[in-house]
Amino acid sequence: MASGDQQIILEDGLPVRLRRSARARRMTLRVPRDGSGVLLTLPSHVPVDVGRAFAESRRGWLDQAVARLPARQVAVAGARLPVEGRGLVLTPAQVRQPQVQDDRLLIPQGRPMGPTAAAWLKHLALVRLRAACDRFSAALGRPYSAIALRDTRSRWGSCTQDGRLMFSWRLAMAPALVLDYVAAHEVAHLAHMDHSIRFWRQVESLMPGHASHRAWLRAHGADLMLWQFRD
Repeated sequence: MASGDQQIILEDGLPVRLRRSARARRMTLRVPRDGSGVLLTLPSHVPVDVGRAFAESRRGWLDQAVARLPARQVAVAGARLPVEGRGLVLTPAQVRQPQVQDDRLLIPQGRPMGPTAAAWLKHLALVRLRAACDRFSAALGRPYSAIALRDTRSRWGSCTQDGRLMFSWRLAMAPALVLDYVAAHEVAHLAHMDHSIRFWRQVESLMPGHASHRAWLRAHGADLMLWQFRD
């Protein structure tokens, strides 16, 4: 659950995340495809009981939306984990560190499969993102101050006023050019802290043809969020 979110329970036990928004003009219900659960957004002035009644009144739609959600994927032995856009079979092996061998990701025997795979993905993401940000930052002529990784659900990256870049480590699961696009997007914010025409021109200058990679993320990004790494 995102920081600041609350949880309410509907009559038959369905949990719903409750989020307050000062910008919201009306109540909204969403069932994100990433498996993060039902999300009810309320304007600041709307009481919780009114929001609960609104959610209850939409139970038919909610049940159908939840039923259509894809199943969560669990990082266990034999699962085909996406890594840089291709599936690698998680395989216990007599190795000291995780390593790629043909179409397999070898995980040290006796180590917890999910957490070990996640740690390896985080390291891979950091290496790839740092290289991409260094390249785009040099092309832009503006340095960034730091890179941090998170397991965010609402955004793939962000850039602060003081040049701190944040990314989702799950980008290591996406094709390499998709990761590069997100890096270019956030580095472009070092020059334009908005999504104006100038900003998008800057992204295109850093990474010509970025639109197809942006489209891939919109179409398939939620699938990466379905992966669960805790045993």
